[in-house]
Amino acid sequence: MRSNRRRTFIFSTIFAALGSSFAASALPEFPGSQYNNSVPNTQQVLGYKLGSRISEPAAIRQYFTTLAAQYPQQLKLVPYGESWQGRQLFYVVIGSEQNIARLDQLEQNMRRLADPLNTSEADAKALIEQQPASVWIANTLHGNELSPAESSMALAWHLLADQSEFTRNILTNTLVYIDPLQNPDGHHRFVSRYYATAGMEHSDDRLSAEQNEPWPNGRSNHYLFDMNRDWISLTQPENRGRVKALRSTYPLLYVDSHEMGGDMTYYFSPEAEPYNPHIQQAQREVLNWVGQNNAKWFDRFGYHYFTREIFDAFYPGYGASWPLYQGSIAMTYEMASARGHHYRRSDGTVVTFADGIQRNFVAFMATLETASQRAKPLLQRFYQYRKDAVAQGSKAKTRSYIFPASRDKAGHQRLTALLTEQGIKVTQATKAFSACGKDYQSGAYVIDSAQSTYHLLRTLLDTDVPMDQPFIKQQEALRANNLPDQIYDVTAWSLPLMFNLEMNECRASVKVDGVAVTEQRILPGSLTRPEATYGFILPWDGMDAARFAAAALKAGVVMRSSDLPFTHQNGTRYPSGSLIIARADNNNELNQMLEKLSAQSGAMLHGVDSSWHTDGPNAGSANMVRLQPVNVAMLWDEPASSLSAGSARFVLERELGQPVTAIRPAQLKQADLSRYQVLVLPASAGGSYQQALGEAGYNNIRHWTERGGVLITLGNATNFVLSGEAPMLASKREYKAGEEPATDGNDKEQVAGTVLNTEQYQQMVKAKQARPDWVPGFLAKAEVDQSHWLTAGLPASVNTVYVGNEIYQPLAINHGRNLLKFAGADEVKASGFVWQDNQQQIAHKPLLMWAPQGDGMVISFTQEPNYRAYVNGLHIALANAVLLAPAHSGAVR
Repeated sequence: MRSNRRRTFIFSTIFAALGSSFAASALPEFPGSQYNNSVPNTQQVLGYKLGSRISEPAAIRQYFTTLAAQYPQQLKLVPYGESWQGRQLFYVVIGSEQNIARLDQLEQNMRRLADPLNTSEADAKALIEQQPASVWIANTLHGNELSPAESSMALAWHLLADQSEFTRNILTNTLVYIDPLQNPDGHHRFVSRYYATAGMEHSDDRLSAEQNEPWPNGRSNHYLFDMNRDWISLTQPENRGRVKALRSTYPLLYVDSHEMGGDMTYYFSPEAEPYNPHIQQAQREVLNWVGQNNAKWFDRFGYHYFTREIFDAFYPGYGASWPLYQGSIAMTYEMASARGHHYRRSDGTVVTFADGIQRNFVAFMATLETASQRAKPLLQRFYQYRKDAVAQGSKAKTRSYIFPASRDKAGHQRLTALLTEQGIKVTQATKAFSACGKDYQSGAYVIDSAQSTYHLLRTLLDTDVPMDQPFIKQQEALRANNLPDQIYDVTAWSLPLMFNLEMNECRASVKVDGVAVTEQRILPGSLTRPEATYGFILPWDGMDAARFAAAALKAGVVMRSSDLPFTHQNGTRYPSGSLIIARADNNNELNQMLEKLSAQSGAMLHGVDSSWHTDGPNAGSANMVRLQPVNVAMLWDEPASSLSAGSARFVLERELGQPVTAIRPAQLKQADLSRYQVLVLPASAGGSYQQALGEAGYNNIRHWTERGGVLITLGNATNFVLSGEAPMLASKREYKAGEEPATDGNDKEQVAGTVLNTEQYQQMVKAKQARPDWVPGFLAKAEVDQSHWLTAGLPASVNTVYVGNEIYQPLAINHGRNLLKFAGADEVKASGFVWQDNQQQIAHKPLLMWAPQGDGMVISFTQEPNYRAYVNGLHIALANAVLLAPAHSGAVR
């Protein structure tokens, strides 16, 4: 509990939320503060004391808007984007009147320091002499982590109201950027549900409804993404806006303020091992500066904290990691969460909402002090990081990365635009060229390593980013003793592998005639030979074709898809899945419709005067199926994983353009599904679909499938179709390889004595009939059966993120097809870390199974093809299952 020392200001009233007797202590508290009470506090603007009520996003915005209006000379509010639900994303920058008056120039100076190719050391030194430090404090990326957003209001009020020399020095020496609420949609979800459960008094019992959020909880955004994993793929608009803002301002320190379990205390830098090898030693030194100063203030207040034990800095997709590769110093702060007004810990003490606000505030002030006192060395290190990166890139073993022009133009455009958004310069060649003994066509992409973003491009493009071997040995030792490992997240994320795009590494600096790639992710498509008399053919070679098909079906365009490759009489070879659009099947406005749809989707349609094919099926063949409009349903709610459901829905709706109807299990049990052609079961978060849906639900889904439905299971949802006396899918989950069956425990109370050596002892203590060990996440290579229509548009091999411990037996040929199967043991690991015995057991097991079920079919992905929506190269497989599969079933319409 905090001491009752005399505070320098007192709010005038107590807000009683829903009749609560809870009242927050006056906030914030900092020694030596001399407050100007004319600065409006939350009581005056919002009607309640800071810490007495959890603020809605609209209230937080109202408070900062009020401050911006009353103190424009010290605080500037800057919108930087919009959430999926239309809520404005914004940050504020606070500084002295002199610094805010020249804010545009100061931010331009940071962009100049970030560009060492055009800013000499002499120019940089001159800029540093006149430049304040800058700190960006980002709050509540997870919407149910409450105190950081409130702490942002405490900090802003303090910086404007406190007249002490301590705070004035901070504002003179530092620009303070505050992003109050990074996830307004998730935060609104939490707040509205929390107060819907509150009674006469707020409960601190962890069993209470207040402490147990309903599915999908407030952590994620509208599409249920954990946005703290999205920074390298930028699938969500919230993160895209933030990255653009950070590349405009280049803050020296970046604080990502979170909450963690209520039984813990407070966490700040330095981070746990392992560190990503592309984080520089000079950056790690600064993390220690910050941590040590934070500790000084926490000791002064008597607040407990810890460092280094969890929250590593290996995966680059965190908010507290990504800025490091731009030269900033990024760090995570984690406060024990009350997940409401107050929370009773397992030791009997109570942590309150107000406690979190105050502790965050102290951590923020300590960090600002570090920046203020070390402004010049921080600025010098930032410039030096960017300058050294260019030099390191110019001497690197891989001097250039080259993406040959290939079939997947949509994938190339998406990847190179994504890299450009993150500040990596990419050039597309406008002429053919040769490099490192290989010839490349016009359209190839070249990335020079000698860039100030060298460390970022290495961690995003390299096939593998290695973990320290001593750390790996520690994890093996923990696993041998059945203890949890310390690997916090996935161990592989190479974008070229996840996009399934060929990338060549070249030792030479490659200069080409070309144009700079822009941030435009989808380039407009077009019709070639719009006057063609027969119609048009669209190659099925990427997501641009799939996007076009989804939109065209909704618009009523009649199309046929080829199950087999074919060659048109003009000599063009078209892959399986390619679409034929005949004028005879459509109305007179076909050209106008196709021009509009191709421009939106990026698809390039080829006009042809004849339907004559010299090889493969013609348009009238049984191997050409007419696509039909598709209605997609998805199981939504427990026990589904919200992350799996959200990413699948996002890929279908926002990447493919296919609307999804979300149906809860209670309705799905008895629902008439006849209007739907496709049903998607997301991966489970640990609960059982069999239990949630019951026998009635299982039979309902089975009968719908037998009548022509397409049932798609993702990840461990595959277990649902393995259940029952007559499973819909004739596969089985595997135990850990080499384990003996467990005994029933009734055979004998005593056994014969044994003499054991070390190896025999290890075998004896192994669990029997154990599940395979959990794999934290690596990139696995799978081989593609290209003879089936479900794999249309896929290359001979693909990569997927493998997470978990679900391993399934292959289907026998009389029960279906194993269309994607993991490669052999020596090749299955494409990138990252995997336990050796898992690697052996995963080899040759199915990733994608297809099985007929009456007039319908079951399509099971044993790993999620849309994991975090960043395995872009597998999105076409899900598109095939949704758009092509119904044309191959007897679905009732």
